[in-house]
Amino acid sequence: MTPPHDTATPVWNHDGETRDVWPGRHYPLGATWSRESTNFAVYAPNATRLWVCLFDDDGTEQRHELTVSTLGVWHGAIPGVDPGRCYGYRADGPWDPAAGLRFNEAKLLLDPYGKAVSGELVVDDAIFAHVRTEPATRSDLDSAPYLPRSVVVHDEFQWGGDTPPRRRWRDTVIYELHVKGMTALHDRVPEHLRGTYAGLATPAVTDYLKDLGVTAVELLPVHQFFSETALAEKGLSNYWGYNSLGFFAPHNAYSSSGDRGQQVTEFKEMVKAFHRAGLEVILDVVYNHTAEAGPLGPTLSFRGLDDLGYYQRVVPTRTLDDVEAPVDTYWDVTGCGNTVDATHTQSLRMILDSLRYWVNEMHVDGFRFDLMSALTRTNQVVDMGSHLITAIGQDPVLRHVKLVAEPWDASMDGYRVGEFPPPWIEWNDQFRDTMRDFWRGHAAGVRTVATRLAGSADLYADDGRSPYASVNFVTAHDGFTLRDLVSYNHKHNGANGEDNRDGTDNNRSWNHGVEGETDDQAIITLRRRQAANLMATLCFSSGVPMLTAGDERGRTQRGNNNAYVQDNETSWIDWRPDDAWLDVYEITKTALRLRREHPALRQRHWFEGRPTMRGGIKDLVWLHPDGREMSTADWHDDSCRTVGMFLNGGPLRYPGPRGEQVRDRSFVIWLNAGVEDVKLTLPDNQWVHHGEVVLSTNAEIEVGSPVVAGSELLLQARSVLVMRET
Repeated sequence: MTPPHDTATPVWNHDGETRDVWPGRHYPLGATWSRESTNFAVYAPNATRLWVCLFDDDGTEQRHELTVSTLGVWHGAIPGVDPGRCYGYRADGPWDPAAGLRFNEAKLLLDPYGKAVSGELVVDDAIFAHVRTEPATRSDLDSAPYLPRSVVVHDEFQWGGDTPPRRRWRDTVIYELHVKGMTALHDRVPEHLRGTYAGLATPAVTDYLKDLGVTAVELLPVHQFFSETALAEKGLSNYWGYNSLGFFAPHNAYSSSGDRGQQVTEFKEMVKAFHRAGLEVILDVVYNHTAEAGPLGPTLSFRGLDDLGYYQRVVPTRTLDDVEAPVDTYWDVTGCGNTVDATHTQSLRMILDSLRYWVNEMHVDGFRFDLMSALTRTNQVVDMGSHLITAIGQDPVLRHVKLVAEPWDASMDGYRVGEFPPPWIEWNDQFRDTMRDFWRGHAAGVRTVATRLAGSADLYADDGRSPYASVNFVTAHDGFTLRDLVSYNHKHNGANGEDNRDGTDNNRSWNHGVEGETDDQAIITLRRRQAANLMATLCFSSGVPMLTAGDERGRTQRGNNNAYVQDNETSWIDWRPDDAWLDVYEITKTALRLRREHPALRQRHWFEGRPTMRGGIKDLVWLHPDGREMSTADWHDDSCRTVGMFLNGGPLRYPGPRGEQVRDRSFVIWLNAGVEDVKLTLPDNQWVHHGEVVLSTNAEIEVGSPVVAGSELLLQARSVLVMRET
């Protein structure tokens, strides 16, 4: 339906001034500034007319028609448009909602390739292309007064030798954080920088993270996002940000310096500061859907330019009357109203261009893909050889950055943990569920616990991936915090305005006898120990540990396990000293230090249960409290709640950087999730003759206590004990 356009720009007057527009170029897409002119290029293959709309500081709009279209891209260059200028598009064309055609020149559209966005979205009937009470009728209301604008950006940032840390996965520890929530209440961050990119770049944050022992921050979505209209109409907002629209633009509300391109510079300064501190930056990206929601959602960008191309449709079926159903039925496996069609050439190109932009221009180190299964669909079937996975795997830029999949979507067939191909690694929710059940006393024995401790070989070894293919976590942004995990049996989401219906009921939590906060010291002590047990288990398991910001210091959401609309102290980290949780912080810090210092605790190869050298001892031995190896009968004893893990420190299976043999100290890690104290008999053999306790959540055994082969000690109920060879 693309009309041929290869004529000179006409003079056209439509509620605003029209200047001369040069033909320009169809590549690159977006607004590209030069000293001579700014080139605009936007993909809208079925549009019949298209305008660039420039806005003065007072909001005055000037429309400039683009009359040249090349391969579905409308383009033109306009002289005198400087960086910082706000703009948008308007597109005209067929109005046939049943066929997925929703062109409406009354609607201002954000540039899909815009590098910055200025202003906020105001919910009004005008932002919908249709009359809200009559979906088939085109709305003539002008949306410009209610829509933010794209910004022309030309950033000459000086990186000054910035070097990505490029840390190996086996050496990586991830800290998942929210840009605003991390510093909104931070008393050591200047007040005007709190809740911003610049706030994260301060030494108060980077020094804290280095001292804790993490190596990478994973930022909740920072692509420009907007709250769902239903939330806005309730007076709520989408705090987490999983409702993206501008996949090239840093979210403007996190900028302390302005939103006319300053957010781009501020984001780069933040990345540079993290790199200077030795910390990598991973972005949580949401390409699976956009903020335009379902077919009755607002028209903000993609829908007004190429609705049919960007969003997946249900395959047409026959009704009982043998009449084809409308083709414009969105196919939704994201739970957000639409699913981006990553098999469509332009959608795929947009995702890849966006990823490369954030690596090349913004210097980020990797991505965690939200609901990745939704993006692998070929003919709506999950396909691990899909367009996007294949394209990323061969891309000379993207194949070398950190790639993390959330290996499911909102559908039953989207759950694909363990199936993504190299170099992808995955969030492992089976680790989360197993460890939560184990420490709350609901696990059947220790068989699965051992599998998860050793890297989840059942999920990842069969396709040649290493233990670090598993991102291990016990909490994430979605769900209970660590403190709430040991303090609540049930969700308490009333403040979200959905009568506590939202959020999962499958929390696998335990309140230890009282729902919520309590003054009972015995319960408080047990909760703190259980939190420390979960943290220690996470840090010593094979794979990549991921901590949720604030868990190490007892952050609570008061039982809210779906705080995505809580942009307030419910979600923000409280940085005031809380001595009651300093022990959890110290356990976490100690565990990460031991992991960092000892390659035996972060091995890249699978354990084989056999010697690494002739005449040596096994690389891994599972220990019964009696001091012997676990037998087949022990593994099938569902009452067993205690297990020891011997890790042989020398030599390790993999060589050092120069091919040298790597030797380390050996470790024994004991976990007791039972309700009774257990008498341990330490093995009297060549494994560990002499050692010392290096981490303990056992109140009766102090760090530094000597360990002698063959001796006995009492392992407290619900505790962790880590011994190191001396």
